[in-house]
Amino acid sequence: MRVPAGTPTFFGSMRILSGIKPSGEIHFGNYLGMLKPMVESQSRGELLCFIANLHSLTSVLDGVQMAAWTRQMAIDILALGIDPEKSVFWMQSDHPEITEFSWYLSNFTPVGLLERMHAYKDAISNGKSPNAGLFTYPVLMAADIVGYGVHKVPVGRDQKQHVEVARDLVDAINHRYGDILVKPEPEIGEDVATVLGLDGQKMSKSYGNTLGIFADPAEVKKKIMAIATDSTPMDAPKDPDSNPVFSWYRHVASGEAAAEMDRKLRAGGYGWGHAKKELVQAYLDHFAPYRERRDAIAEDLDGLKKIMAMGAEKARAIHKPILETLRRAVGVRYL
Repeated sequence: MRVPAGTPTFFGSMRILSGIKPSGEIHFGNYLGMLKPMVESQSRGELLCFIANLHSLTSVLDGVQMAAWTRQMAIDILALGIDPEKSVFWMQSDHPEITEFSWYLSNFTPVGLLERMHAYKDAISNGKSPNAGLFTYPVLMAADIVGYGVHKVPVGRDQKQHVEVARDLVDAINHRYGDILVKPEPEIGEDVATVLGLDGQKMSKSYGNTLGIFADPAEVKKKIMAIATDSTPMDAPKDPDSNPVFSWYRHVASGEAAAEMDRKLRAGGYGWGHAKKELVQAYLDHFAPYRERRDAIAEDLDGLKKIMAMGAEKARAIHKPILETLRRAVGVRYL
């Protein structure tokens, strides 16, 4: 299946899509699970990366908060390595035509399919009264994928269901009108391990166990030094994998340094307090260049506005012929 004729390709033949909702500070789990792989995807094909602020409206209706989180997310993603010259980076709301595309898809979406979606079922089971936005959320997500002729969608296992919805809708539309839309493939990173939080559970904002990438150094030190560890005596050997300290260290230190900490923990005579201090320094050193870049971007909001406008235009150029093809197929383009 090929994308419709006339669809621009800016950087490569294989299109990869990643999106992230603005919902507060980016934490270490976000970075390792999504943002780092996203940045690395820029060398694998044509990366389309967007901030899904329309999706966030299903749960965040405080306009001041939403604007602040959205702006901060744009700054943070650029600081962490998304290059607008190497990828297509835009704000979902800066390309409102995607909601028109979503409407067309919604008319091929069975209600029963939406009722089976995890987020909707979870809301119901927890006694919540979900809004229509949460109910139809998967259709807009499908539009984000299908509307740009995407081939690969890197997702965690918990998000695979959304790509499957997009594939089902493509099948329904292509069956009726011919092969006019690209059928996307989910790409699940088998080697992405669960990132442990401060309490040893999966790192999640809902658990309150996260550590921000750009947190104040004093906060970084305070949180890391408070990580719960076992009471193994200083002189006794220790299991490096018994708490988050070593697992974090491996991601922010060199391989040689990580191997040395592993050796010292297993040998004994080296305590978790020592390991925590090394982790604090390695964490701050690793993210120092990103912090400097972030400060520079935050001081030039006019420059940020231009970057986001450029990205929206690139996204619109990719989407326009696909949208036009679907408009003609369903008959709303009648002249």
